[in-house]
Amino acid sequence: MCGIAGIINLRGNAVESAEISCLTGLLAHRGPDGEGIWFSADRSVAFGHRRLAIIDPGPGGYQPMLSADGRYVIVYNGEIYNFLELRRELEALGTPFRTQSDTEVILEAWRVWREGMLPRFNGMWALAIFDTETKNLFLARDRFGIKPLLYALTPERLAFASEQRALVQSRLFTTSIDIDVARRLMLDAFGVEGSERTLCREVRRLPAGHFMWLREQRLEIRRWWNTVDHLPALPKTDAERVERFRELFQDAVALRMRSDVPIGTCLSGGFDSTAVLCTMAAHEEAGMGPRDNAAWRHAFVATFPGASNDERPMAEQAAAWAKVDPTFVKIGQNDALPDLDRILIDTDDVYIHPPSPVWLIYRELRRQKVVVSLDGHGADELMGAYLQEGQSAGFRLRNALAGFSYSSEWARRGLDLLRMLTIKQQGHYFLRGGLRDIPLPFPLVGDNDVLPPDWGSLNRRLYRMFHGTVLPTILRNFDRLSMAHGIEARMPFMDWRLVTYTMALPETSKSYGSYTKVIARRALEGRMPESIRMSRRKVGFTSPMPEWLNGPLSGWLSGLLDRKVAAFAELVDEKRLRDAANRLTAAKTWDWESAGRIWPYLNMKWILARL
Repeated sequence: MCGIAGIINLRGNAVESAEISCLTGLLAHRGPDGEGIWFSADRSVAFGHRRLAIIDPGPGGYQPMLSADGRYVIVYNGEIYNFLELRRELEALGTPFRTQSDTEVILEAWRVWREGMLPRFNGMWALAIFDTETKNLFLARDRFGIKPLLYALTPERLAFASEQRALVQSRLFTTSIDIDVARRLMLDAFGVEGSERTLCREVRRLPAGHFMWLREQRLEIRRWWNTVDHLPALPKTDAERVERFRELFQDAVALRMRSDVPIGTCLSGGFDSTAVLCTMAAHEEAGMGPRDNAAWRHAFVATFPGASNDERPMAEQAAAWAKVDPTFVKIGQNDALPDLDRILIDTDDVYIHPPSPVWLIYRELRRQKVVVSLDGHGADELMGAYLQEGQSAGFRLRNALAGFSYSSEWARRGLDLLRMLTIKQQGHYFLRGGLRDIPLPFPLVGDNDVLPPDWGSLNRRLYRMFHGTVLPTILRNFDRLSMAHGIEARMPFMDWRLVTYTMALPETSKSYGSYTKVIARRALEGRMPESIRMSRRKVGFTSPMPEWLNGPLSGWLSGLLDRKVAAFAELVDEKRLRDAANRLTAAKTWDWESAGRIWPYLNMKWILARL
């Protein structure tokens, strides 16, 4: 897990050392264990790398890495969990290896299989490979976009990096705010990350499951992964289906315990993180595999004393079941302000709340020198977690609307109108102009996929949440906030085998009666605390925003609203926004709904104020 960067001068002039050093240095937080820079013979191409040493942490894992014959050079961010199996396959083909790293496995896989290596990988990655003979550049991103890859293209150069802010702050090109993206983010904070667009007009995102070639100064982007093309045949009986899910999940966890440094987990006490922790314990009992790290009993729990989203009692149950002594990270009123600006800088985008707990808990992992965390991301969007007691009618309505929105671009536009009217009715809509001033929804990964005809509205909604809207945004946040402290987050629920299997299941295996994640709950029976396995309580891993906005953030909020920011005033009716926020603050009536709707405006103003 690392930070990668590159500059390719399209007119053949040399890349200055200061340029690639600057770009790479802006990613230093992602890789505190070392820096590497490589230049092509004519210096028109430069790669940079910041290293977080996880696999083969000695000199054998240094990057940029050259192939044995010197033809190919790679920079790579991520983990290929099945690298040992691929290594054995390549050795059987006569390939010798010099190191114990998964990076060298990728290089040799490229030599043998070229683009065909990607479907063989089980992992998360963003990578760039340069061919010193043909002068061609290849970049690729993993199936579901767990690891980021951003780039900017001008007539003079192509530059790429692991983070948007590195490209923007490098001054390699002129930058500006994409006003259409800004409007979209304030209307729908989940409507951008699954697209190519970013808040910077000049920066583009390589979409999940895509690769990119730069050949003879021509850029070609192609999609290499489509989930619906890989849905497996299902076992015939319910019992066999549950057992298959259990096998896949167990193996997904086991593969992600491969590490040459200590590992742990962020434990909320909810179903997902508890399932991961308890399965880690079960894997040790069954017998650890090659390169598995036995130093895994590190569970970090964010607690919110007195707040409505505190799950400490459940986390304590989960830790006791797995025989782990957890570390509690208390997050209270005094934590609202001290690191807020740093957290917003590291988030580097607009979201529905400041993700302070995520940032704070990963900071604690780094302090305790646990730099790998197995976390539960992806389960919600895979199996329908957003159903809570008393909300089944709203859950079904959202599914129906999501299914409708798949029918066409104009159907999605209709959903925009409905969203806007609903937010206006709640008194939380402050954008200037009407619907015509809101850009058409951006094309998202998976929008045009031909889904199985027997899929109902729930499966269709989950597919879009997983590939295009909610999950890509969450993955972006967790990547930036974990890597802000040099922490690698691994996600067993996002193992591609488990994802395709679960998506192929009927809707009743995901939501039935008043329960979601039905297949996973059945598969984990007897393998985790029963009170957590069958709990219907869903608490997001979020800041206690109502408490904070009604208390310690009120002064910060007032100061931000009073600032003069011309670019923001052009987009937003600031008087109405200020009046609405001041009313909530004066009456101390901020709640989760008002906080989630208004925070994107505050977040956007904070970003624009810094430009």
